[in-house]
Amino acid sequence: MADVPPPSPPSPSSRPSPPSGPSPPSPPAADGRTAPDIPPERSLIEYPSLFPIKVMGAAVAGFEAAMVEVAQRFDPAFDAATVERRASSGGNYVGLTLTVNATSREQLDALYRALTSHPMVKVVL
Repeated sequence: MADVPPPSPPSPSSRPSPPSGPSPPSPPAADGRTAPDIPPERSLIEYPSLFPIKVMGAAVAGFEAAMVEVAQRFDPAFDAATVERRASSGGNYVGLTLTVNATSREQLDALYRALTSHPMVKVVL
């Protein structure tokens, strides 16, 4: 059987052209990726509104209090009594739902960055 050479890469002329004109950089997400720029009129969130955020971490003393403190930095009226708790089946982890009063995308982005960078947090949804 004869050896068949591998396919050659596409020529530069067959590659799609980048969009014309410079586009403003997107703000970095908590994990270092950039978030797409969404104009306010295309946002699915109306501000202000109550916005639930799920935070998961190890079931250790101080986790809930630390998450409440972070939430209150971005929503001073956040009520700790509204936190919903769910323990994992093994009891090693806990999921918290923090429902904050979202006033802007910038506020939510900053809150997500603060939560995802917190050393006690495993996942934020």
